[in-house]
Amino acid sequence: MKNPEAQQDVSVSQGIRMMFYMMKPNETSFQALEEVPDYVQKATPYFISLMLLELVVSWIRKGKPPGRLDDALTSMSAGILSRLPSLFSRSIELTSYIYIWENYSIISLPWDSPWTWYLTFLGVDFGYYWFHRMAHEVNILWAAHQTHHSSEGYNLSTALRQSVFQIYTSWIFYSPLALFIPPSVYAVHLQFNLLYQFWIHTKVIDNLGPLELILNTPSHHRVHHGRNRYCIDKNYAGTLIIWDRIFGTFEAENEKVVYGLTHPINTFEPFKVQFHHLVNIWTTFWATPGFFNKFSVMFKGPGWSPGKPRLGLSEEIPEVKGNEVPFSSSASQLLRIYVVVQFALMLTFYEETFADKAALSQVTLLLRVCFIILTLTSIGFLLDQKPKAAVLETFRCLLFLMLCRFGHLKPFIPSLSFTFENSNLFSVCMFAIILIFHIAFYYSVLQRITMTMLIRLLTYITIPF
Repeated sequence: MKNPEAQQDVSVSQGIRMMFYMMKPNETSFQALEEVPDYVQKATPYFISLMLLELVVSWIRKGKPPGRLDDALTSMSAGILSRLPSLFSRSIELTSYIYIWENYSIISLPWDSPWTWYLTFLGVDFGYYWFHRMAHEVNILWAAHQTHHSSEGYNLSTALRQSVFQIYTSWIFYSPLALFIPPSVYAVHLQFNLLYQFWIHTKVIDNLGPLELILNTPSHHRVHHGRNRYCIDKNYAGTLIIWDRIFGTFEAENEKVVYGLTHPINTFEPFKVQFHHLVNIWTTFWATPGFFNKFSVMFKGPGWSPGKPRLGLSEEIPEVKGNEVPFSSSASQLLRIYVVVQFALMLTFYEETFADKAALSQVTLLLRVCFIILTLTSIGFLLDQKPKAAVLETFRCLLFLMLCRFGHLKPFIPSLSFTFENSNLFSVCMFAIILIFHIAFYYSVLQRITMTMLIRLLTYITIPF
């Protein structure tokens, strides 16, 4: 996204405050876009710290965690997938903004003025409100945004459940700012607006009193994530709830909120989570007669069909009773432990890839991204207990060995590099992986044989770094 050497460091104090949009203008005003820190990438340790804090508070207050492991892993997987394109190119939200700024800007407000900073804060938040509202009211935009709403839980990990291709439409709603706001100021607020929305995805914070009148809070955003009829298409705010109050989309939290999509997808596979509604649109588009009806399938609400209002009929939204049981994985405890270990190792590897991206070749970067995607997909298959989960996981391990053998990945333990440099030892490892592959494929003994062998093998050989 930017030149790492040109970016400023973020202190611990700034890191905490950036999560709540409490940074000062004089701390976050930059003349050049290249000087703007990648605040979202630097926020990873704060995401983890706040999730651990939420876990502790929830355990103390309620005697249980704030969510389910399978759901949390799926949410974090979606967040990782959504960030991978930025390894190769600058975000389209910035690229399009820079193009408009350089070719069509009317005036140039001073980049170091507090007035410019606060005006951009309001402008970005206003643009987010309308983008967010349209993402619920326009079916093709909802196809991306539904990813964020697909979780049947509500905790801080839910905030990370982001769409891969949502940014390819959201830039439209911010582009008018490019007529007068410098890109460096816009880039700061675009990130802060996103980071602010992390902490409001929690149930451990109740009503915040007078702040509820102005700010978007956990209470307001819980309503937005609800599938109760009174929650649908309400509270679109990013940072300020005033936009919902002004434009008539505000709803206060009252009865118990049931979270998730009105029609749950019941899967932990990352690609289904991302793209299942696109498939639904494609099927509906071809099944709907008439050009204007086909157009309406794309650009009217998700609940629309011929003869209905633009946003569909509210009475057709399934009623909730409050005792709905969220979809859960049937994986064994051993398999869950294995999945958590692999995810944690992959997460560290993901962070390392972002940190070293300037020094990596495009081929190595592409292969690493493919390995990350394959790891997330395999984890989804394991949690869903798909018949081919063992085959896919074995292939993933085999691919890891190959990538290490040709220098695109490094073992976590330096002394193991000798294994990959020595052709005889490497052949033994390859034989072991192929043996596991055949056992898994022909006998489908995923939990009894394959997993125990994989755990033992991966612990010492295939830790993904």
